[in-house]
Amino acid sequence: MMLTTVENINMPELEIYHKFRENAFNADNSFLADSPKVVNLLLEADMEIKSILATQEYYAQNEALIESKNIPTLFVAEKKEMEKIVGHSLHHNCMMHGIRPSETQLDKLDAHILMLDAISSTENIGSLARSAAALGVNSFLVPSNGPHPYGRRALRVSMGYVSRLKVHVYEDISATIQRLKAMGYKIFAAEITENSTPLSEVVVSKKWVLLMGHEGYGISQEILELCDEVVHIEMQEGIKSFNVGVAASLLMYQFKYTK
Repeated sequence: MMLTTVENINMPELEIYHKFRENAFNADNSFLADSPKVVNLLLEADMEIKSILATQEYYAQNEALIESKNIPTLFVAEKKEMEKIVGHSLHHNCMMHGIRPSETQLDKLDAHILMLDAISSTENIGSLARSAAALGVNSFLVPSNGPHPYGRRALRVSMGYVSRLKVHVYEDISATIQRLKAMGYKIFAAEITENSTPLSEVVVSKKWVLLMGHEGYGISQEILELCDEVVHIEMQEGIKSFNVGVAASLLMYQFKYTK
């Protein structure tokens, strides 16, 4: 394992580790991941890794895993030097620069899909990805105008499990729903309406899409009318809603495992 010692924190090759704004890497599909748990899980996936920036301790503990990958550059630095490079304190000892896996074509997604409509929180994207992976809903459909699942904070919250999902980024929600319906999917929208079906009474089909709306304003009436069925989770009187991550987890579990 060939390590490159960081002797100058202003090396051009380290510039990528200064960039922490979400969507800063869209031009070349790069992403940054941090923390050993997240980095190691991503190393087990089939994706291109450009470099790692980590302490000697991290490399010593994970030598076999790292050597199993073809990683061009392995930067090694003391933790205090890493903090100077990124510009803030760190609670971990490694970071990774990778390239997002190619997105899956719409017609190559699985029979069960979690679809998001205008989710605004990067943390929620990560939480939803982690829950979907845990529950075996392995296809993740996200809008192009929202946070990307490979954003740094989304990766951290997902613990890297987004790498277990087939991800497709769509441009037009109406057109995408219409295409999915033509492919035989039943579209379920998660929303509370006058005629929505209680979750305990829902009958799912072999191919389904669960559509989750914006954290604040939910799913528009226009989009609801495109869906096959609207479903709500029964709650105690006076409670308006669950967090979107909790709601999606309950819905996915019911759809997948309750007959």
